[in-house]
Amino acid sequence: MKRLEYSAASKFLHWLTALIIFGVLPAGFILDDLPEGPIQNLGYDLHRSFGFVILLLAAARLAVRKVSGAPEAYAGLTPFERCLSTATHHSLYALLVLTPLLGWAATSAFPVKISVFWLFDLPPLAPQSEALSKVLFKMHEISAIAIVVLLVGHIGGALMHRLIKRDGVMERMLPARKS
Repeated sequence: MKRLEYSAASKFLHWLTALIIFGVLPAGFILDDLPEGPIQNLGYDLHRSFGFVILLLAAARLAVRKVSGAPEAYAGLTPFERCLSTATHHSLYALLVLTPLLGWAATSAFPVKISVFWLFDLPPLAPQSEALSKVLFKMHEISAIAIVVLLVGHIGGALMHRLIKRDGVMERMLPARKS
């Protein structure tokens, strides 16, 4: 029997990841504009901690997808929609791994210790180098912008299927409703 919607674990991880990303991305873009001091430091500590959580969630999502699978592409998609959907999903998965790793490496090269919610420290991923840090932070920023662009498309596509086409595509990822 063909699976029609995503597993409960996939849905949970999807929405948890989305919730965290909707906090981390805007924070990442405004942290540099805050005055230096305890508020900015707290913001960076939380940004790095939640970035690590996103990396773990991405790994968990990939593992759940490998074990549980995913529903086949919706049969009513045009070839263009199918190609665009696949490219967007694969790109988002890649960026949910790459972006936190770039931030971790850039911070390591800066060098700043990365404490995850003040519970444990992450080992450095890159040697201390101001030049390398600048390059890695720029790559981290570009990667984050790419996530924003893809999310706009992803959310726009989901809303198009929900509000205009009303074809049930978005419902495959919505939490189950109790009857």
